[in-house]
Amino acid sequence: MKAALGGMLLSGLPRQGLSHADFGPVAPAKAVPSVTCMLSDGRTATLVELLTGKTTALQLMFTGCSAVCPMQGALFARLQGMLTDQLARNIQLLSLSIDPLSDDPKALSAWLKRFDARPGWLAASPVLAALGRVTALFRRGANAADDHSTQVYLINRGALLVWQTSDLPTPRELADLLLQLA
Repeated sequence: MKAALGGMLLSGLPRQGLSHADFGPVAPAKAVPSVTCMLSDGRTATLVELLTGKTTALQLMFTGCSAVCPMQGALFARLQGMLTDQLARNIQLLSLSIDPLSDDPKALSAWLKRFDARPGWLAASPVLAALGRVTALFRRGANAADDHSTQVYLINRGALLVWQTSDLPTPRELADLLLQLA
């Protein structure tokens, strides 16, 4: 019921940039795989555990990227500055690496520090064996190493993917979407 309500609330928002199949509401909502991830603080948790109970904006990135990933980090930094009541609303930001071989806790922690991340912004990397399951959901099976998407994925409190943005959304667009979904 909540997934349907979230989809209805968000369905009235404008669609910009890409074709209908590439952005907007995800219908039906898709379950996030329960894959093990390593967090920037060295803890491990499943992706589902990280997402359940929170409204989440998720970006795919890798810390060694010098192309669009720094833009993604800057986007989340600006977004976090706009969400003054982020923690009270149970909204979180998640930078999810697509390079589990290089993005260990130290690299993920440096990523967050680079963008002055505050509580409520996490960085994690799936274990290598789970990378394909993650990219199959968020990138429709595209080769993760070649994919530098600037889309952001919105996950509801039930750990369901319910929306994907157009490329290069503005911080205001993301804030509006997150606040409607939360």
